[in-house]
Amino acid sequence: MTHFLLGGTSGWQRTALIVFWLCVLAIPIGTVLLFTGLSFTDLPSVTELENPKNNEASPVLASDGTVLGRYFVENRVMVDFKDLGPHLESALVSTEDERYYNHSGIDWRSLPRVVIKTAIMGDESAGGGSTITQQLAKLLFTGQASSNIIERGFQKFKEWIIAVRLERKYTKEEIIAMYLNRYDFINGAQGIRAAAENYFDGKRPADLDVQEAAMLIGMLKNASLYNPLRFPERTQERRNQVLAQMVRNERITKTDFDSLSLLPLGVKFTRQRHDDGLAPYFRMVLAEEAKKILAQEPYLKSSGQSYDLYRDGLTFYTTIDPLLQRHAEQEVKVHMKQLQEQFFRHWKNMDPWTYTNPGSETEVRVERRQESLTNAIRQSDRYQMYRHRILSPVLRKITAKFDFRFSANDREVERMVEEAKNPGVIAETVRLNLISNDFAARHRQVMKLPEFKELQTAWAKLQQTVKAEFDKEVEMRVFTYDNARMETDTLMTPLDSVRYHKMILQIGSMSVEPSTGYVRTWVGGSDFKWFQYDHVTTKRQVGSTFKPFVYAASIDLRGITPCQKVLDQPVTIGPGDGNFHLGKEWTPRNASGGYTYEDYTLYQGLKNSVNSISAYLMKELGSTEPIRNMVANMGIPKEEIPDAPSIALGSVDLTVQQMTGAYTTFGNNGVFTRPVYLTRIEDRTGRVIYEYLPEERPAISPQANYVMVNMLSRASVGNLGGVKGPVGGKTGTTNDQTDGWYMGLTPELIVGTWVGGDDRWIRFRSLALGAGSNMAKPFFRRFVRSAQEDEQVGWNTEAGWIKPSGELGIEMDCNAYNGGNEDLFRDGQSLPDDPFGNSPDF
Repeated sequence: MTHFLLGGTSGWQRTALIVFWLCVLAIPIGTVLLFTGLSFTDLPSVTELENPKNNEASPVLASDGTVLGRYFVENRVMVDFKDLGPHLESALVSTEDERYYNHSGIDWRSLPRVVIKTAIMGDESAGGGSTITQQLAKLLFTGQASSNIIERGFQKFKEWIIAVRLERKYTKEEIIAMYLNRYDFINGAQGIRAAAENYFDGKRPADLDVQEAAMLIGMLKNASLYNPLRFPERTQERRNQVLAQMVRNERITKTDFDSLSLLPLGVKFTRQRHDDGLAPYFRMVLAEEAKKILAQEPYLKSSGQSYDLYRDGLTFYTTIDPLLQRHAEQEVKVHMKQLQEQFFRHWKNMDPWTYTNPGSETEVRVERRQESLTNAIRQSDRYQMYRHRILSPVLRKITAKFDFRFSANDREVERMVEEAKNPGVIAETVRLNLISNDFAARHRQVMKLPEFKELQTAWAKLQQTVKAEFDKEVEMRVFTYDNARMETDTLMTPLDSVRYHKMILQIGSMSVEPSTGYVRTWVGGSDFKWFQYDHVTTKRQVGSTFKPFVYAASIDLRGITPCQKVLDQPVTIGPGDGNFHLGKEWTPRNASGGYTYEDYTLYQGLKNSVNSISAYLMKELGSTEPIRNMVANMGIPKEEIPDAPSIALGSVDLTVQQMTGAYTTFGNNGVFTRPVYLTRIEDRTGRVIYEYLPEERPAISPQANYVMVNMLSRASVGNLGGVKGPVGGKTGTTNDQTDGWYMGLTPELIVGTWVGGDDRWIRFRSLALGAGSNMAKPFFRRFVRSAQEDEQVGWNTEAGWIKPSGELGIEMDCNAYNGGNEDLFRDGQSLPDDPFGNSPDF
């Protein structure tokens, strides 16, 4: 046949025809062979195509479905095509791929241009040839183009193959959504959802105006080049090019373009951070709890690995009520600002680190306070900067000489330096069981090195540098209540800055819906940006807030009436009494230091926190077991309650979370419902990974519980002006006023609140100021009152306490019980006037 085709032609004509037919046959065959060969290289598998890797953020949802915040490495939240709205799709297709709906991944009509400009010339911004699907393939799998022409050509072929495969796996709409979800719009905005939120003040993609959608689509060409924060004019020109393309593709009219192109960018940028949004302390605690849950075998991935809440796009469903949470956070600022001002006035010209009270038996030693201040200095960024420069070089030399792990923290270095000056320091530390003999031996090995002299010199230089530099005033930013940003620039020494921030009082508050156990609010501190230690989950001494458990056990188990009178006199529990197993006598004193020797009903004893009456009830019970067992049924582990009669006065350390959970029993007819804040976890496809199971159990008989609710209501009549409906509660104050508590009860919410300093010596020196009635109770009043006034909250002020049917069997009318008039609200203690108008309960 070749002879026939070439017959009668000249030599050059035959050569041309041979080349022509070779090209006609070779190019298709070569292309097929190339595509076939590339298909066996490192192209993504079917599984990878179906599950492309994304660092997808995990949203935390409030009870109404709104987003409290997100856990993320990249702030990427995947959205479906239906959630993009009409403008993004029309802008994208008009600008990036006009024939998108008419090809299967490769636009053959634009192929020559993309081969020349992109594959050969390496012009990545040329555009116009790579389809949307190819751009997605590049984002997901191939990455940035190589500088080598041949490698760039192979990479382009791979993108074609991947694009065709993607078109087979996904619909056109899904590919658009995947592309916009995957693109990095920079400035912390990974994906279209974050881009809309960050650049346009929290907008959702579907809510974007035409010109806003056009700006974001314009950034697809080169987000750094068209960065609206750095190059607004250039970005506006690019946006208008996108709008012009939309006119060309008849997505908007020329009239629309004329008006839209004149508009400013309208960027209102807000960078999303982990601590942005409501309930940051809660979300920090939730993250740790979620990690524990997801590490358990039933909740692992099919591969056996744990889910990553920062990358796997999980959704966390919580019980936090955003309206109530907003009220709680606002009222914390109001209350704590007022309390902090009072605290600074109280300590004016005095020093909490050196103050001593000779009459206190529990005050923290000055030496311990100074040590704590030194530790706080060493944890500061400024100290660590000096340490890295002066001490770290010699520590690295020493560490390199040992196979064992050398602990090079400041405490160990200081101990060795002190040992060199005063032999015996290490031996004394071993004797006190602060370090082991092996650890001490390692210290001595280090001290024998020639580099130890260098370590001593460096340590001395570091201390001298820190002492000098920390006493120099410098410009710095500190925490304040005086503006919405909660920070201000000032001139202060670094030492004063450390002391100042340590003197900021903290708060921990949680509220729970008693009937469901749903946690509705969570405030873990005064300000999350500056103080990230959560005080809802921190153990502190609970004081008199524990006394209602003693009363409840006495009423429930012994059937006594709250009208029973008890003489306020010393009560002693000694060796051999009951089943207390004491080695020496225990005789508690009242907060006033003395006794009235008058009769008090249990109503009055609880209201006034009379210690002698709590001790009397404990002695009558004959053991701590009834109380510990009852409290265990109220959700507090029994092993955390000491087997000591002093628990009757609140000597135990517990968390706000534990105490609030226990008090929900009073609000739920004596039935404990374990507080829950995480109800469900879903993966990115909506499959339920984890779902909570409610846990409840009876703890107090309904009759005794109703009596206790009545007692708590009468015990908390003062300082609750403006709160509507039934309300009760109990204050708590610990030794030296180091902890102020208030456990507030309403039928709608149980609110537990603790206030104090991170260090125990950050405290008020007087009972009037340091009592729970001044420290914590005003927050409860402010929070409940503001929530009740908010119509959106829908607080039911008509709801009442649950009263069991039938006869109580416990007399609550003290007039009838005592056969005459009875003053239920007589104060049994004489307290100084409270500057905040609080009742004299503590």
